[in-house]
Amino acid sequence: MSVFNKVRKNLPHIKQNTELLFNNTGLCIKIISCVLSVCYFFSFWSKSSTVFGVTPGYLFPPSFWLWTPFTFCFFETHLWQVLLDIAMVAVCSKLIEPLWGELQVLVFFAVVNVGVALACAVFYYILYMCTWDPELLFSVHVRGLAGYLAGVTVAVKQIMPDSTVLDTPAGRITNRNVPLFTIFIALVLWFIGFVDGTKPTMVISGVLMSWTYLRFYQIHTNGTRGDMADNFTFASFFPVIVQPPISVLSNSVYSIFVKAGICRKTVRRVDIASAPTGITVALPGIRSLDMDRRKLLALKALNSRLVDTTKDTPRIDNIESERRDSVVISIGDTEQTSKLSPTNMVSNKTT
Repeated sequence: MSVFNKVRKNLPHIKQNTELLFNNTGLCIKIISCVLSVCYFFSFWSKSSTVFGVTPGYLFPPSFWLWTPFTFCFFETHLWQVLLDIAMVAVCSKLIEPLWGELQVLVFFAVVNVGVALACAVFYYILYMCTWDPELLFSVHVRGLAGYLAGVTVAVKQIMPDSTVLDTPAGRITNRNVPLFTIFIALVLWFIGFVDGTKPTMVISGVLMSWTYLRFYQIHTNGTRGDMADNFTFASFFPVIVQPPISVLSNSVYSIFVKAGICRKTVRRVDIASAPTGITVALPGIRSLDMDRRKLLALKALNSRLVDTTKDTPRIDNIESERRDSVVISIGDTEQTSKLSPTNMVSNKTT
C-alpha cells in the first residue's frame, strides 16, 4: 500500500518528465513507441509469439514466414519490457537522432532488427544441426527490442567513445565499455533465469549487426561509407590486454570477407586543404569522421571556455571602469595615478 501511495504521489512528476521527453523526439520515435504500446495488447493472444515472432523453423523454407523479421521487434510478453523498450528508444534517440537525422535513425532501426532476426534464426539452426533437437526450431520465439537496444550502445560508442558513464573504485566506465557490459549483463540475467535464452542471443546479434553496418555500410552526408577509424575496430570492444589476438582474428575474417565480396576494402582519404595544388592523398590513419569528432570535441571545449569567459566578464568591466575613472599625472620623470573623485576634482581646481 505504501508503494502505491508513493507512485500516486510521484505520478504528476513522472507524467511531466515523460511528456517533456516525448515532445522533444522525432516522428519516427513516436511512431515506434505507439506501435510498441498497441502490439502489447496482441501479446495476450496465445499464438502471437508464433505468428509475429521469429520462429527459426518457420522463417526459412519450406514455410517462409518472411514478415516475422519486420514484426518480431514490436512484441513483448511483459509490460515492464514494453515500458523499458519505449523509455530506452526515446532516450537513445536523443543521443543519435540530432546527429544522424530521422531517416538515418529509421534505416538503422530496420537494418539492425532484420539482421538480428536472421542472425538468431541461423544460430538456432546451427544449434539444431549440432543437437538434432526440434524444439530449437519450433519452440524458440525471438521477439522484442533487446537486439536494437544493444545496437544503440554501439552507435553511442562510435559517437561519444570517451564519455564517462560511471565512476567506480576500479576505474571509469566509458561508452567504449558499454556494449561488452550489455552482453555480460544479458548473460548473467539468463544464467539466473530472469530472461530466456533468446535475449543474450539477440543482444550479441545486435552488437554484431550494428557494428557491421556502422563500420562498413552506413552512408554519410559527405559521400563516405562506413567508419574505418582505429578506435572503432572490432578489437576495441574488448579490454586492452586481449585486443592483439582479437585483432589478428578479426583482420583475418575481414580479409576473407573482402575476397568473398561481402565487404569492400575501403581507402582512407584525407583532403590536404593547405596544399598549393589541393591534392588528395590516401593515408592509412586519419579518417574524415575522426576529424569530425575532433572538431566536435574542440567546439565543446570552446563553448566551455566561452562560458568561463562570460563568468569573468563583470570583473573585467569593473577593472575597465576603474581605469576610466583614473588619470595619470606626470611629475617630472615620475608618474602617479589617482582616482577621480569629487574631493580630488576640487583639490585639482584649487591648485
